[in-house]
Amino acid sequence: MTMSSEDSYVDPDYPIDPVPQHARKSLFSLSIVLLGFTFFTPTMLAGAQVGAAFEFWPLMGVLLLGCVVLGGYVAVIGGIGARTGLTTVMMCRYAFGSKGSKLSSLLLGGTQVGWYGVTVATLAQLVAHAAGWEGDGVQRLLMVLGGFVMGATAYYGYRGMYGLSIVSVPLLLVLAVWVTSRSFDEVGGMSGMLDQRPTATMSVAVAVTIIVGTFASGGTQAPNWTRFARTPKQGFGSALVAFFIGQFLMLFFGAIGAIAFGQPDFVLVLFDLGLVAWGLVFLVGNLWTTNDNTAYNFGVAGAEIANSRSKKPYIIGGVIIGTLLAVTGIYDNLITYLSWLGILIPPIGGVIVGDWWARWRRGLPDPSSYSFPAVRWENVAAYALGALVAKASDEWGWGIPPINGILVAVVLAVLFAKLRATESSTPAPSR
Repeated sequence: MTMSSEDSYVDPDYPIDPVPQHARKSLFSLSIVLLGFTFFTPTMLAGAQVGAAFEFWPLMGVLLLGCVVLGGYVAVIGGIGARTGLTTVMMCRYAFGSKGSKLSSLLLGGTQVGWYGVTVATLAQLVAHAAGWEGDGVQRLLMVLGGFVMGATAYYGYRGMYGLSIVSVPLLLVLAVWVTSRSFDEVGGMSGMLDQRPTATMSVAVAVTIIVGTFASGGTQAPNWTRFARTPKQGFGSALVAFFIGQFLMLFFGAIGAIAFGQPDFVLVLFDLGLVAWGLVFLVGNLWTTNDNTAYNFGVAGAEIANSRSKKPYIIGGVIIGTLLAVTGIYDNLITYLSWLGILIPPIGGVIVGDWWARWRRGLPDPSSYSFPAVRWENVAAYALGALVAKASDEWGWGIPPINGILVAVVLAVLFAKLRATESSTPAPSR
């Protein structure tokens, strides 16, 4: 028999296969790539929105709570990714079945395509503002150019994303720390910051939902990178560095800049300080390091749907769709979009965590030889109930919707797995 080109091609990012040991990366490498993902201008916008509603110390508490929720959740699923060597959407095959996983792949990949459009629109609007270019036509042209340029590093996979992040992350951190220092000076130091009063109102639950929503979808797909970790501890640690520490820093920088300068956008603060060139460097580096990770996410989701060992065609297709979404105005619905992500996405990760703990923590069978059921309806139900609880919590103002959705999905996935194990071990009645 001859081997097809699809079967013989080995994608160095292994979109549907476990990552072999020789391809695993260091904790430093993983942390840099994931920090590049979480260093994201719209996260700063979310920080500015939350920051306007709280005094300084309550704000710190809210930011910490949101980042503990997001970081803890992502670190757990990231550790599982390192242990299995599989992407999130491939782990969904074990949780939801070979056909049931397609829905989660569409949801995870589709939301990442949407995020790609949001980021492309953000880049185009701020570049046009900095350059003094007016008109929708110019912005749309910038969206098209930015969309295709930012997809380029994702096309080359982990190596391309690491190369970009190792340059961008330290530079972005230095710029953000400097501007934050200037922000404290602007209001008269720490005492002046403590004297600032809220200009908006927001409940803690809504604030945490927005914080978690900024990376609910991306964080659920952290195994796409942590699967390259050499040990589960490294996978857990790299996810915690990025989604707790990195996320907190971005929210903090955005909130403090907005409080001091009255600007909801950190890049506009740089512009106001006369640092237009550095503002553009920050903007491009910040958004590029996130959007190439986003493109990588929908690339591996597409590969899972098509059962393809190459992610590249799906990266190209997603970049085209995401850019078209930017051109048609998805940016205008950012906060609504974040809230929905905080409701719909985390229960998927909850099902993966619960199912893995109940059924697979001693090891997964190889996906190339394992006979997957078509649909595991009990876990589909666990996800649906988790999402419904999260939505009801959001409507009724009860608790923190993402936490509620994750917990319900985890508990139900474990319970259903135990019930199925009990049923399969019960002898059939004799006739």
